[in-house]
Amino acid sequence: MDFTIDHFNINVLDLEKSLAFYEKALGLTELRRKTATDGSYVIVFLTDNQSANKVELTWLKDRKVPYDLGDEEFHIAFKTDDFHAAHALHEKMGCICYENKEMGIYFINDPDGYWLEIVPAR
Repeated sequence: MDFTIDHFNINVLDLEKSLAFYEKALGLTELRRKTATDGSYVIVFLTDNQSANKVELTWLKDRKVPYDLGDEEFHIAFKTDDFHAAHALHEKMGCICYENKEMGIYFINDPDGYWLEIVPAR
C-alpha cells in the first residue's frame, strides 16, 4: 500500500484576501472550488502548476474570530529557484516574519498568521 501527499488544509477568515496573498506571494492559482449548497463553506484548492501537491483554503461562513494557531510550530515549506527575488518580493509585501540567515531560509505570514517557509532550490 502506497500513500502520496495530496493537499494541506488551511482555514481562512477572508477567502478573497487569502487567494490574493497566495497568488501574489507564491504564484499559487485556483485549481478548483467547492461551495456548499447552503453557502456555509467554500473550499478552494490552489496549485503551483508544477507538482501534484495542493493547498486547500477553507472558508466557513459562521467563523468570525481568528483561528488559534497554537505555538506556530507547524508550517508549509515552498522551494524557489530565485531566492533573492522571492525575498525582495516578500520584503516589499511586508510579510517576512522570521529569517534564519545561517540556514539560508526565511518565513512569511499569510493573512491568517500561518507561517510559510521559503527555501532556495539546492
